Amino acid sequence: MTTLFRIGARGSKLSLAQTAQTRARWAALMGVAVDALEIVPITTSGDRIQDRRLIEAGGKGLFTKELDEALLEGRIDLAVHSLKDLPTHLPDGIAMACVPEREDPRDAFVSLKAGTLAELAPGAVVGTASLRRQAQVLFARGDLRVATLRGNVDTRLAKLEAGDADATFLAFAGLKRLGLEARAASLLDPQEMPPAACQGALAITARDDDARVRDALAPFENAHARVEIEAERAFLTSLDGSCRTPIAALARVEGDAMSFLGEALTPDGASRWRRDAMITLGDDRVAKARALGLKLGHDIRDEAGDAILLDK
Repeated sequence: MTTLFRIGARGSKLSLAQTAQTRARWAALMGVAVDALEIVPITTSGDRIQDRRLIEAGGKGLFTKELDEALLEGRIDLAVHSLKDLPTHLPDGIAMACVPEREDPRDAFVSLKAGTLAELAPGAVVGTASLRRQAQVLFARGDLRVATLRGNVDTRLAKLEAGDADATFLAFAGLKRLGLEARAASLLDPQEMPPAACQGALAITARDDDARVRDALAPFENAHARVEIEAERAFLTSLDGSCRTPIAALARVEGDAMSFLGEALTPDGASRWRRDAMITLGDDRVAKARALGLKLGHDIRDEAGDAILLDK
């Protein structure tokens, strides 16, 4: 069968699962056989690093660098990413060509010892490699301890079962895409602990000048998801968001209205700065969403200064 498009994806189990699901939906929309869309697994630098935080090795771009190179070299036609792993500035020649429908953005609390974060015993260990989750846990429960817990979903679940930590957090979207949603002891209220910006959303990147790919992806775009992630990415940009900064953000579009909640914390959870808003989108929805994200992020940055940076 003739290959119509080559889809790049990280080689992790979750990435391959969400890419296969994306391929199936896109193929159905185009009315072509799934096999006409080839998935090309690519191991990234971020996948190789399992023993330390990403910040210690270079940050978010570690999950995208090799996929970007494959795109620019013409070895693949597009790439599927978890949007929260995508840097706020893409390399020259690469565009975010499509944002499909968003999955549930909430964090899942996973534990064999408690049903919620509040039920954990004082001194319990929460395992995470996310600076955001670390800060949010310590803000909510200063009596808990946080330990680094890296690896793919299966690895982290196995470490939890081995007793390396008493609890952890995983993106509920990832658990659902792997058929593991039953492993969630509970889901976090996003008003109490908002997720990472763009959590639950996917980004499909392509070469900026590849009209064939971009035209084929256009019907797969989800307008609500695009507006939400543009607001959240603008919030990140205004805060110089990276793995160095504990930042959370969630925009939700309903009809012509968009709600937004964003926060930044000190890495030790001692301080938190928040902003929220509700706006009517009207015309030029993406521009208005971006403007709100930028404004609220700048408001927090003006108030917090450099206190939110890990290496201030």
